[in-house]
Amino acid sequence: MNKLLTYENKLLALMSVTFGLVFMDRMAVAYLSPFIIKDLSLNNTQIGLLVSGLSFTWAFSGYFLTAWSEANNKKKIVFVLSVVVFSLCSISSGLAASFGILLLTRLLMGLSEGPTLPLIQSFIAKESSKGRLGFNMGFLQSFGSTLFGFLIAPILLVALAEKLGWRSTFFIVGIPGLILAFINWNFVKNSTTESTHTQEDQGLSFGEIMQFRNIKVAVLLSCCLMVWMNCCIAFLPKFIVEVQGLPEGEVGEILGLMGLSSLFSGIIVPTLSDKFGRKPLVIIFCLIGIFYPLSIILLQNSSVQLPAMFFTYSMFGAVPVVFSAIPSETLPINSTGKGIGFIAGAGEFVGGVLAPVIAGILADKYGMTMPFYVAAVAALIAFLASFSFTETKKKF
Repeated sequence: MNKLLTYENKLLALMSVTFGLVFMDRMAVAYLSPFIIKDLSLNNTQIGLLVSGLSFTWAFSGYFLTAWSEANNKKKIVFVLSVVVFSLCSISSGLAASFGILLLTRLLMGLSEGPTLPLIQSFIAKESSKGRLGFNMGFLQSFGSTLFGFLIAPILLVALAEKLGWRSTFFIVGIPGLILAFINWNFVKNSTTESTHTQEDQGLSFGEIMQFRNIKVAVLLSCCLMVWMNCCIAFLPKFIVEVQGLPEGEVGEILGLMGLSSLFSGIIVPTLSDKFGRKPLVIIFCLIGIFYPLSIILLQNSSVQLPAMFFTYSMFGAVPVVFSAIPSETLPINSTGKGIGFIAGAGEFVGGVLAPVIAGILADKYGMTMPFYVAAVAALIAFLASFSFTETKKKF
C-alpha cells in the first residue's frame, strides 16, 4: 500500500485529473456543438473557427509561456494560474450571446491552457522512476484527457445540456478547475517544479533543440496526429446527426465509446513501448489510425461501424509516446518542457488552427465527408514519417 502512495504516484494521479479537466473544458464546444449550432445559428466554417481559434492561442502560449516559466524558474505559479484562468474562461463561455463572444472566450481559454500540458509532462518526467516513463506519460494522458475528455465528458456534457441547456453546462464544468488549482498549489513540491541549474545552464535554445532529429520528426507527427484528431472530433457530432440521421442523444454515447478506446490504448501503447521500444509502437498504431476516419464514412449505419471505430481509434495511444516519452528521452531535463511545448504548439497550429478551418470550408463546399478524408491523409503521412524516428527507449 505504501508503494502505491508514493509521491510519484500521487503526483501522477493529481496531474492526470487536472489535465483531464483541461481537456474536458477544451472539448466542450465540440460535444455541445449540436445545441450551440441551433442557438447561435453556426455553420461548418464557424465550428472550425471555434476549434482552431483555441488551438491558435494554445499553440502560442504552449511554447512561449512554458519557455518563459522554465527560464525564470516560475513553472509552479504559471501552472496554477493557468488552471484558474481556463476555469474562469469555461464559465464565461456560457455567457456568450453571439459567435464573436464565444470565439473570444475560446481564444482566452487556449491562451491559459497552452502551458498546462508541457508543464505537467515536465513535472512527471522529473519524478518518473526508471522504466516507468512510458507508462506514466500514457497514464497521464489516458486517465486524464481520455477518461475525462473523451469518455466522461461527451456523456456528461450532452446529458447536462439536454436537461439544463448548454450555457448552464459551461457554468458547471468550470468550477472543479478552481478547486484543483488550490490543491495543486498546496501539494506539488517546489523541487518538482523548480530547476537547480546554474545561470550558465538554463537549457537549450530553440535552434539547439531543433538540431535533434527526433524532435523534427516529432513535430511532423504532432501536426499529423492533431489534424487526425481535431478533424474527426470537430465534425463527428454533426456527421452523426445530419448525415447518419441518429438522434442527438446518441452523440454522447458514440463519443464516449471512442473515449473508452483511447483510455485503453493511451495506457497500453506507451506501456508496451517501455518494453518493446517507442518506434515500433508508433509505426503500428499510426497505420491502424488511417482506417478510423475511413470507417466513419464508409461503414456508416452498418453493424461493424462502431467496432471498427473503436479499434482504429487506438492510434491515440501513439500521442503520449510522440508528445512526451520520445522528447523526454531525447532532450536534457532542463529543456524538456520547452521541447514538449514546441512539439505540442506546432501540432496545435497546423492540426488545431489550420486543419479545422480548411476542413470546415471543404465540408461546406463538397460535403460532410471531406474532414474525414483529410484526417485519413494525415494519418498516412504520420505512418510514413514514423519510420524516421531514432529509438530512444533505454534498457534497464
